[in-house]
Amino acid sequence: MTSLNSSPDELYMAAVKTGQLPYTGRQIVTFNDGASAADMANALGDFGPMAAASDFAGSDVDFDGIGDAATVLFEQIGSAILTPAGMPVGVLNTDEIVQQVPAIASIEPELFAFAYDVAAAPVATWGLMSTNVLPSQYSGQGIKVAVLDTGLDLNHPDFLGRLITSSNFVPNQEVQDLHGHGTHCIGTACGPRNPAGVPRYGIAYNAHIFVGKVLANSGMGSAGGILAGINWAIANGCEIISMSLGSDSPEQNWYTQAAQRALAAGSLIIAAAGNSSRRPGTIIRTGAPANSPGIVAVAGLDSQLQPSSFSNGGKIEIAGPGSDVFSSVPLPRRYATFSGTSMAAPHVAGIAALWAESNPAYRGQALANQLQASAKQLPLPASDVGAGLVWAP
Repeated sequence: MTSLNSSPDELYMAAVKTGQLPYTGRQIVTFNDGASAADMANALGDFGPMAAASDFAGSDVDFDGIGDAATVLFEQIGSAILTPAGMPVGVLNTDEIVQQVPAIASIEPELFAFAYDVAAAPVATWGLMSTNVLPSQYSGQGIKVAVLDTGLDLNHPDFLGRLITSSNFVPNQEVQDLHGHGTHCIGTACGPRNPAGVPRYGIAYNAHIFVGKVLANSGMGSAGGILAGINWAIANGCEIISMSLGSDSPEQNWYTQAAQRALAAGSLIIAAAGNSSRRPGTIIRTGAPANSPGIVAVAGLDSQLQPSSFSNGGKIEIAGPGSDVFSSVPLPRRYATFSGTSMAAPHVAGIAALWAESNPAYRGQALANQLQASAKQLPLPASDVGAGLVWAP
């Protein structure tokens, strides 16, 4: 429930979860020009407990100390904020209130406002704000996160000075990402806490990044190269292995075997479910490797927390933000917005690193169990979203 003492960040997170952006969930009441302060106060009388700017010295409204007020009146400018708690029972819409109360000229949904400075608006991507990442006290410190993809732009300023271990499993290429997919996925899972001039987009900003190039700069790869990358990540003690790759094929024994070996070693493989669906009419089953037992299959969600139109279904363990995800890409662009279950998987991988840091017992299957147990439940089939929206500790 939004209230008068909800911070802008809290309002924004609530708006993302309910799909009501760009509105905060509160209303702005505007009074007629001739309304006196007494008229305005009387008009708000039916809306629950009221506070007024004049209640505070110098009209210096203390929103933190406003108590259980449902409305706050600004007499000098003839307006008020009305919270959902202040809406009279039985009133179906704001037009009805305007008709019943002569002093009120209009009641309109409150909008968010942002500074006209790219560096300031918003504070983080919708994906991070909707998954409880910002309040988390954890950063992935001491956790090794392997992202097996097209590599990383090692010259990207957002990753300079980070602890990075890399290896290439594509013949005749280098770890340097000339495609962009890998840099985007690594950005979401492990990008910086305070990037310059853009919203925060990375989750486990203190994790040790393991860059495994298993897909060529064309975006294609082979099962052998992917298995080599998984083997390398396990051998190096990576607690989390993120793979935003696959094909619409049945379960493949080699991935199932690799997943079981990973769990036994205390590693958890997290993989994208695939993007071949065309919802609501066509839902394609989760592809490989995500369809193997022991691998956490990740579905994609949009900003209204509905399944992304492309997200595959069936064997799904959990869901993450997958539509319109902002993250890093190779220079000179630096940043871009992509959509896909490829974007959802690194959200889960980054949050898995936070859980792994929070408790050394969260390794392998125990980490998978915790991810699902802590997920925010959604009113959607498990075949679409699994346990629900991934949630940070």
